[in-house]
Amino acid sequence: MASKTKNVKRPENMQHTLRIFVSYLGRHKFMLLIVSILVTVSALANLLGTYMIRPVVNNLANGDLHSLAIGVLVAAGIFAIGALAAWGYSQTMVKAAQQVVFDIRRDLFAHMQTLPLRFFDQKRHGDIMSLFTNDIDTIADALNNSFAMAIQSFIQMIGTLVILYILNWKLSLIVTVCYGIMFWYMKFSGAKSKVFYAKQQQSLGGLDGYIEEMVSGQKVVKVFNHEQASLQEFLEKNEKLRKEGTGAQSYAATMVPVVVSISYINYAIVAVLGGILAMRGMADVGSLASYLVFVRQAALPINQFTQQSNFLLSALAGAERVFDVMNLEPEVDEGDVTLVNVRKENGILKECQEKTGKWAWRSKDGELTMLRGDVRFENVDFGYTKEHMILKNISLYAKPGQKIAFVGSTGAGKTTITNLINRFYDVQGGTVVYDGIDVRKIKKDALRHSLGIVLQDTHLFTGTVADNIRFGKLDATQEEIERAARIANAHSFIRRLPDGYDTMVTADGANLSQGQRQLLAIARAAVADPPVLILDEATSSVDTRTEELIEKGMDQLMEGRTVFVIAHRLSTVRNANAIMVLEQGKIVERGDHAELLEQRGKYYQLYHGMFELS
Repeated sequence: MASKTKNVKRPENMQHTLRIFVSYLGRHKFMLLIVSILVTVSALANLLGTYMIRPVVNNLANGDLHSLAIGVLVAAGIFAIGALAAWGYSQTMVKAAQQVVFDIRRDLFAHMQTLPLRFFDQKRHGDIMSLFTNDIDTIADALNNSFAMAIQSFIQMIGTLVILYILNWKLSLIVTVCYGIMFWYMKFSGAKSKVFYAKQQQSLGGLDGYIEEMVSGQKVVKVFNHEQASLQEFLEKNEKLRKEGTGAQSYAATMVPVVVSISYINYAIVAVLGGILAMRGMADVGSLASYLVFVRQAALPINQFTQQSNFLLSALAGAERVFDVMNLEPEVDEGDVTLVNVRKENGILKECQEKTGKWAWRSKDGELTMLRGDVRFENVDFGYTKEHMILKNISLYAKPGQKIAFVGSTGAGKTTITNLINRFYDVQGGTVVYDGIDVRKIKKDALRHSLGIVLQDTHLFTGTVADNIRFGKLDATQEEIERAARIANAHSFIRRLPDGYDTMVTADGANLSQGQRQLLAIARAAVADPPVLILDEATSSVDTRTEELIEKGMDQLMEGRTVFVIAHRLSTVRNANAIMVLEQGKIVERGDHAELLEQRGKYYQLYHGMFELS
């Protein structure tokens, strides 16, 4: 019975993809060698078992019961060996496949951790998740089900044709012509359906995207009574998919009956001609019986090999997408300055292992520079693309212990400045200096260890409340966690949760209010006890009363630290040492709250509501 093949996307660089894929297989060459041996044994056992029909039938025709019994037992033994070999290679292949997929998944995730933030900005989260789900699952399925089957089908396909020619080369010429017609039609129908399959996949992607959008936006749909309109648009997209799916299947659906019909015609012709040859004494009955069974079975390995080859090609296409990401250049880190704990002995800095609450930058030659939190921008230019510059000739400084605030409309460059401090991105012009050291000379992990960040968009992980706070410092004790929660004024609401600090956080904090999630994010930064803080709209999602409580706690956290604050509520920056007003990537005003109000410029207009701050 012919099986339907499907149109698959081939890898664009087959040679490169195969080379990497084979390198992963090579890590488990012993198991794969066992699989190859057992697959070969299984395939040959099927061929030899079928061939044994010849002596069995001949002995039956001759009335030689002893030889008949031996032939039956030998055939049974061959098939038993084939069955055991099939069981052995399937079990071994499962273990090998899971190990290969484990290696690929591990290496992909590890490499993603090294990629720059720019990669995640430019890629949709769904596309990244698809690598770990669809693409790697396709590789796993192909290795589990198709790899060994393709080898076995290939051996059986070649072996069957060889045996057919050995048994009767004249009849085999007819078989060869018929199978040539089968291959031609499979190729013809595949080429015809290829265009329709492409349209079908495009329509399917559009429909899936629409469904995802409607499900995630169901609250908005119901608010505006848009259910009927949404259903109508869905029906239109669904109808388009139906039409293109019908076109895609119109040729593919004919493949099975056509190939089966050719197989039956081939079998009928060979049976009639073989019978004539046997009647004339030009072929023995046993050879004809064995030959006809091989003819009947010949289509099966051909179709299996075609189908499994398509699955393998589809897996290689998925592997190519995975390997393309793994070939991306990791985040550049040419810095050699590290961060160490220090203590003072007779006024001299000494590096130490214990935590003293004091840090220093350690250069490559061992020189120690006290971490004070002095951050300066010197004529900085930056753009996420070369064609569109965000910051233009920015110069500013934050002395140790100062609180610097950035205000301005959306897109003015406030968050971009903080992204340059922690080197999520590197400047195109000018320099960012940290305690007199160009940040590009500081190792990124050391630089980011010195910074605590509270983002506007909070992200909580699946785990307990304590685990989420501990994310800021993995070895934090319960006492340190509770102290950080008190600083963020989160302790009181945590105690009221069903299990207190052991309450599970689910679905990115769906069981908590937005304000509570923000408080946990602030506690996470507090437990890290960093020398420099970056607060990006840290109180944007809390009410005014909670904001006042947080500010009191933040005052404790910010004491003696350099702090950068981005805020939409101007009331939260009134006590800043310096306020930078940004407009279109430039600092248009700077000064403290009182000075800026006296200037009666942009800040004055924003503060008095003459302009909307968004």
